[in-house]
Amino acid sequence: METRFAQLAPSLSRRRFVLWAAVSPLAAALGCAGYRMGARSLYPPDIETVYVPLIESSSYRRFLGEWLTEAVVKEIENVTPLKVVNAAEVADSVLNCRIQTDTKQISMSSPTSDGRELQVNFQVSVNWLDRMGELVKPSQSIPGPAALNTIQDTANMIPEIGGSVTTAQQAAIKRLAEQIVSMMEAPW
Repeated sequence: METRFAQLAPSLSRRRFVLWAAVSPLAAALGCAGYRMGARSLYPPDIETVYVPLIESSSYRRFLGEWLTEAVVKEIENVTPLKVVNAAEVADSVLNCRIQTDTKQISMSSPTSDGRELQVNFQVSVNWLDRMGELVKPSQSIPGPAALNTIQDTANMIPEIGGSVTTAQQAAIKRLAEQIVSMMEAPW
């Protein structure tokens, strides 16, 4: 009787292996039905396109809104799987931004009262709306001073080594664009 069982044992283990090999991929596929992988998983699943209108600026300095718009569009295209479109009617969402404040201040002065080191500060309000006009992620808090949808950045400028207001503004705008796009990610 033991010899007969010994003869059946390999066929039973083969049957179990074949059954396991057939059932496990099916169970894995059903168990991971709502799971998304890759960079696409960081963004809302129902949004594939975004419209970025020209960013308005409350500043008297020229072209800040245009620079920030260009930086945000490039960052969205380079970092996210979202596609930037040129009309709000065909977009799944609209990213509205406005430069609220733009300041320049002296952080260190020379004995002759010239600015040795200056700071350029920006404060930007951001609203990401879906087709219905609702906030895409109203519950996520954005690091910022007082408002839920405000971000800010500062860049230093040292004129003695060739720094200018324009280079400091460009550095701050690049970091603001990175913050705006990272704000669009889903919270972990």
